[in-house]
Amino acid sequence: MEVETAQADVRRVYRGGFSGPLVSAVIWAAASAASIWGPIWLSMSVLFLGGMMIFPLSAVVLKIMGGPAFLPRGHPSAALAMQCAFTVPLGLLVAIALGSVAPTLFLPASLIIVGAHYLTFISLYGMRLYGVLAGGLVAVGATAMFAAPPLRDVSGWIGAVILLAFAVLLYLAARAERQRNTSHA
Repeated sequence: MEVETAQADVRRVYRGGFSGPLVSAVIWAAASAASIWGPIWLSMSVLFLGGMMIFPLSAVVLKIMGGPAFLPRGHPSAALAMQCAFTVPLGLLVAIALGSVAPTLFLPASLIIVGAHYLTFISLYGMRLYGVLAGGLVAVGATAMFAAPPLRDVSGWIGAVILLAFAVLLYLAARAERQRNTSHA
C-alpha cells in the first residue's frame, strides 16, 4: 500500500481526525476548571486519565455517527496511530513532575507536549492542518511558560478553544473530501 492510500484511509475512517480534538477540548476544559477550583493534583489527574480516554471516546463519537471507527486489522498506519497516542501520557509524566514543583507550569507544559504530538498527525493523515494545530498549542504553552506568565492560569482554556476550533475545521475538511470523492465516483 502506498503512503497516500494509507493516509486517505486514515482520513476516511477517522473523518479527518476531528473527534480526537473534540474529545480533547472537553477534557482540557475539565482539567482547566479543576486547576482553578480544585487542587493541582485534580487537574493533573483529569488531564492524564482523561487523555487516556481520548481514543476510546473518539471511537464512540465515530460509531454514533455511523460507519467505521477503527482502521482495519493489519492496516499499515495502525501502528503509527498507536505510537502517536502513547507519546502524550509519557510526556505528561514530565509535565506532572514540573507541575508538582511549579503548579502554574503544568497546563502550559502539557500544551507543548500535546501540540508536539500532533506533528506526527501531519504524516499519519496527510493533512498540513495538523501542523497549524500543533503550532497553535505549542505557541500558547511556550508563551505562557516563558513570555507571558499571566497566561498560565488561562492557557488550558485557550488550548480547549483551539482544540474545539480545529475539531470543526478537521470535520469540515473531511466532509469536503468526502463530497469531492463522491462527486468523482
